[in-house]
Amino acid sequence: QVQLVESGGGLVQAGGSLRLSCAASGRTAITDSIGWFRQAPGKEREFVAAIRWTGNADYAEFVKGRFTISRDNAKNTVSLQLNSLEPEDTAVYYCALSRLPYATYRVSQFVSWGQGTQVTVSS
Repeated sequence: QVQLVESGGGLVQAGGSLRLSCAASGRTAITDSIGWFRQAPGKEREFVAAIRWTGNADYAEFVKGRFTISRDNAKNTVSLQLNSLEPEDTAVYYCALSRLPYATYRVSQFVSWGQGTQVTVSS
């Protein structure tokens, strides 16, 4: 059993920054991949970023260099730094874990999910 807890969401003005954190506990493995997804009202959940146990990361195209994912294996945490936020980034952001060492953007590859943290960007 794996537990994922997100934190760091909030309300920010356009152009601002937030740092999201995901704390993992339970039966995790160093080879797990961790991803961030988001879901806006009325829209499907979409991939934001993922980081593999090697530290290699992938990002969705809409990120355009604004977000950075990182992981601290010693603390079992993954962070997502959000910069240059836009109103279109408003969504609930979810942290997710995949048992695949080289997981990609597919939602189906992630087997454990956190409860989500709300990010609201005002114009």
